[in-house]
Amino acid sequence: MKEALEAKLGPVASARLLPGGASKEAWAVDLADGTELLVRRASVGVIHRDTLTLEQEFRVLEAAVAAGVAAPRPIEYLGEVAGHEAFAMERVRGETIGRRIVRDPPPGLPGQLAEQLARIHAIVPLDFLPRGDVIARFYDELDSVGEPHPAIEYGLAWVRERLPEPGEQVLCHGDFRVGNFAVDERGLVAVLDWEFAHVGDPLDDVAWPIVRAWRFGADARRLGGVGEVEPYLERYNELTGRELTLEQLDVWEVLGNVKWAIGCLTQCRRHLNGQDRSVEYAVLGRMAAEMEYELLDLIEHA
Repeated sequence: MKEALEAKLGPVASARLLPGGASKEAWAVDLADGTELLVRRASVGVIHRDTLTLEQEFRVLEAAVAAGVAAPRPIEYLGEVAGHEAFAMERVRGETIGRRIVRDPPPGLPGQLAEQLARIHAIVPLDFLPRGDVIARFYDELDSVGEPHPAIEYGLAWVRERLPEPGEQVLCHGDFRVGNFAVDERGLVAVLDWEFAHVGDPLDDVAWPIVRAWRFGADARRLGGVGEVEPYLERYNELTGRELTLEQLDVWEVLGNVKWAIGCLTQCRRHLNGQDRSVEYAVLGRMAAEMEYELLDLIEHA
């Protein structure tokens, strides 16, 4: 791998594969001149059908940084590196492991998340970004799994009855949650992993971090295990002029559990069909049952 990177970046002092990442590899690369990079490289398969190519993700990252979003500075789109698409960006400091972040979250983090979302949603959407009926898309993805999941279908039907007609559409990050943030003792350092960027309802992003899976065991703090939802939502509305409500978040929280359940099942397919054999992917398939239970519980208490 070091030789492949040197062909694109010049002399490389070291290159090491970092742990984590369900569908992309992350390589910490130190160049001989002392420059520290992170190379994001495609793996085998994707989680969702509308996942961006790495060239498209690079362009979204460029737009985000230009808009003042706290995100890693994109350096260079590399094309194929050892047979898989890749790009280089600056290597930011900070903790990214969710379970560590929720142990002692910085007190200002919820407000910082709201501020970054406001900036992201003000970016003019790029013309190649996916858009369309979110419910139809998840029905299609669920059908691709090839096995019955009535709880997920019920969740989709329940949400479809409660979503209004499509309204304002913005550039959404698509995976805005703890685990995709770099955080230090002062708060948010950078928003990471833009592969699911798309054009959609702002509630898609605003509600995603409240899904229980992204609280990493700190369930008492509904906002990603790091804080309360009300001040986060209030700050977002203040910055954007929108009037999103807690009741709307409740509906999108159910949809978020549907989304992650389907994501777990599609990743498990990569293991079961031999595309990318992995114990991690096999375990994710079993985790879908947790989201099924959660969405049924949320619906019961709605």
